[in-house]
Amino acid sequence: MTTRELLELPPTTDLETAGRAFGIGRTTAYQLARKDQFPCEVVRAGRLFRVVTADMLRVLQVPSRLDAAPAA
Repeated sequence: MTTRELLELPPTTDLETAGRAFGIGRTTAYQLARKDQFPCEVVRAGRLFRVVTADMLRVLQVPSRLDAAPAA
């Protein structure tokens, strides 16, 4: 995924999208999430896994929009 695509993600995203950002396949992403070993924060909502986008960006060291803005 490109930096732009990552910055355009909503506040939480699905596990498959987060896995793609880390270069992890779907099956491995779910295995890691079930073992609490996914590289960033995962929230479980019933049977769904949601990844906190801000934490994912932090782990991937993607600058936020504010960080990328030139100083005034």
